[in-house]
Amino acid sequence: MSDLSRPVGPKIIAVANQKGGVGKTTTTINLAAALVENAKRVLVVDLDPQGNASTGLGIDLEDREFTTYELLLEDIDLKEVVQETEIADLLIVPATVDLSSADMELISNEKRSFLLHDALRQTQMDEFEFDYILIDCPPSLNLLTVNAMIAAHSVLVPLQSEFFALEGLSQLMLTIREVRQAGNKDLRIEGVVLTMYDSRNNLSQQVEQDARSNLGDLVYKTVIPRNVRVSEAPSFAMPVLNYDSQSKGARAYRSLAKELINNN
Repeated sequence: MSDLSRPVGPKIIAVANQKGGVGKTTTTINLAAALVENAKRVLVVDLDPQGNASTGLGIDLEDREFTTYELLLEDIDLKEVVQETEIADLLIVPATVDLSSADMELISNEKRSFLLHDALRQTQMDEFEFDYILIDCPPSLNLLTVNAMIAAHSVLVPLQSEFFALEGLSQLMLTIREVRQAGNKDLRIEGVVLTMYDSRNNLSQQVEQDARSNLGDLVYKTVIPRNVRVSEAPSFAMPVLNYDSQSKGARAYRSLAKELINNN
């Protein structure tokens, strides 16, 4: 029986939090790898000018001829910008620092908030047969992030297990509400995932308690532990699932992927 609530085509998820260093890129690439392990075909869209998702999936700078910059601003075909990675069924639209000027260039475009929405819905998209598209957003609530939210079906929020973690969430929720009013009324919160969690640390436990009491079922049961293997993996240009398959971090991202699939 078909699920009528399931969007036609790939499920598009923006991974967003305007706070830097909360594990957005780490979550994007490792969740993508874990979804692929579950027989899903996944596209990562690197929308952060730092290009860390591209680096973390092994795309060298010299190999990023066409990027999200061209996808947004030069009306280029998807086939030109989608690149394969070392992992079968995990593809990427890479980013470079060129993207940092996109915000200024987008302002004069009357369709400025819908460019990514339209780019990801080109008719060519069907040929790729993606199940999921994960958008790695920049650490700010700028026009790039708004583009991601207008393009997405839902927002996944990584939340670092530290003091003041919940304070930044109210601004993000406000932005999501504004995006709903501005052009994506069906945008929902996919979930909040606690990252860099240390079970021996009282603060981590307090943040988890606060998050669950304030946000209820929006918070994933899976928490992502602070794990040295997760931190090391990007310097080897691979997800932790490939770098150390049995590490705590890899097991946590597998669990998160299963939870996300079950929720959908």
